Amino acid sequence: MGSFLQIKIYRSKFIAYTVFVVSLGLALGTLTCAVMLYQWIENVRSDAVSAFARIENELQLDADRIEAYMQRIYSNNRLMTDARYFLGNSAEGYLTSRLQDSHFTEPLVSFPDDLKAFLYGSGQGVISQISLHTESQGNVIRFDSSGNGSFAFRLPNTDEAFRETIQKGFVYRKKLSDPNQISRQIGEFRFLVSSEQLFKKIDGYKLDTAAAVSTSGEVYMISGGNDHAEGLALQAAEDGQNSGYLSLSGLKSVYFFTFSSTKFDYRFVVLVDLPLLLRQNATIIAVVLFIILMSMISVLLIIVYNLRDDARFLQRIIYSIKRVKTADFTSYSPARYRKNEYGMIARELDDMVLQLDKHIRTEYLLKLKQQETEMKALQHQINPHFLYNTLEAIRSTALVNRDVDTADAIATLGALYRDIVKKENIITIGSELELLQKYLKIMELKYPGRFYYQLNVDETLLSLSTVKFWMQPLAENFFVHGFNPGIEFNLLVVNGWEADEHYVLEFVDNGKGISDTRLAEIRQNLSSPDDVRAQSIGLHNVYIRLHFFYGEVFSMEIANNEEAGVKITVMIAKE
Repeated sequence: MGSFLQIKIYRSKFIAYTVFVVSLGLALGTLTCAVMLYQWIENVRSDAVSAFARIENELQLDADRIEAYMQRIYSNNRLMTDARYFLGNSAEGYLTSRLQDSHFTEPLVSFPDDLKAFLYGSGQGVISQISLHTESQGNVIRFDSSGNGSFAFRLPNTDEAFRETIQKGFVYRKKLSDPNQISRQIGEFRFLVSSEQLFKKIDGYKLDTAAAVSTSGEVYMISGGNDHAEGLALQAAEDGQNSGYLSLSGLKSVYFFTFSSTKFDYRFVVLVDLPLLLRQNATIIAVVLFIILMSMISVLLIIVYNLRDDARFLQRIIYSIKRVKTADFTSYSPARYRKNEYGMIARELDDMVLQLDKHIRTEYLLKLKQQETEMKALQHQINPHFLYNTLEAIRSTALVNRDVDTADAIATLGALYRDIVKKENIITIGSELELLQKYLKIMELKYPGRFYYQLNVDETLLSLSTVKFWMQPLAENFFVHGFNPGIEFNLLVVNGWEADEHYVLEFVDNGKGISDTRLAEIRQNLSSPDDVRAQSIGLHNVYIRLHFFYGEVFSMEIANNEEAGVKITVMIAKE
């Protein structure tokens, strides 16, 4: 019937559905990518938090070790004495002072050796320089990553070695007081925590770009170091927010996290290159977008399937209407109706065409058949008015001669004949039973004391429509073939009742049965469209007329009774 796109309303629906599905898919894809990007950024943030916590913990551990060592110096007089020798002296002066005050009975105590043993005993090596200062100069002990020491004496406090920058590290200052007079400061310890050694502790964390930015604007690149990254780290630290976006040239942008140290004046900055992050997870994004694309295609295919079926039913409805307009009631292939309004309309229209075809067959074909029968009958009939007048004259003569039974028989025959020749062809089953009863009364008068009949029909059947004068041929068939005038009890019973799916009329007699061969022949000829033998013409005409009227819902069965006689059953299915 053509594509559904040929129908304007479905073409518009399809375009609207497509726009909606594509928009929804794009929105869903964008939202999904945004959620995944947010989750990936949160993963980086989680690593950044862990790394910053590790740095802060290391600084705290260094502070605790330094504090413990200061307590050690104050609790050991010999170690304090050696530290005071080291303060402000040259190398020769330090060694000379130690030797002059030494006792052969006591081992020498070396402040530098004790410092190395205490601070580097665990092999941590984060504190890379310890210096002891007077007001103008300082002596320095430097340790490499292996803990090996080197010395420098009497360096001015303004020397480059003592300049505090984030590139070198973080400095802990501790006052050295006179143990005999705590309020008097005799010097100052400066412990330098190496930035290089400190930030190596977080090499295992997945941070593409990380930096430490001092309050003065110095930047130490922990990972991903380049001039461009240093500028971004400084910009992020100066932003003042804990997180945010930094837009670069073009479509590039970075997301940053900053953490303020509680130990020193610096901020820990982590940069997330968003384009790089998307490229690293391109496979996951491609899979998600592919799933969304397949979902969109699946939804559109379902929409096309539904629109196609609805359009097919709409086209069928239009086609059925055209068939009715052109009086085309030829058989048409049944549709696979869907359970929606279109399916209901299409089903009702197809049923309407069938009902119209059935009505035409019932009203016109049956009428033509009856007219043909009536024309044949009229060729052998006399003028009905002449027959009525003649029967009335005979009835009057019988009444004059006081022959009441004959007069009643003639009156019944006249009434029966009037009902037969009336023009209406469709009557109720109740009216048809009245015609049958008039005929049976005449036969009761013909065979007095030898024939009896009973009519047992439920009232639910009396109002059903039927064709006229089809029961009399069935009863007449009994008198022609089954009636036995030699016995005193010939019985014809008409039963009628309503079953679950059918209306049933049953004609039962106690006359002669039918041989099996003849019964098979009657059954075979009953529904034959061709002319049949004279012995079966009555039953054949009844079957044809009822079939024309009721259609496929009608059936007739003929069988012998077990005791005696014949049973004819007419069944009409409920629609």
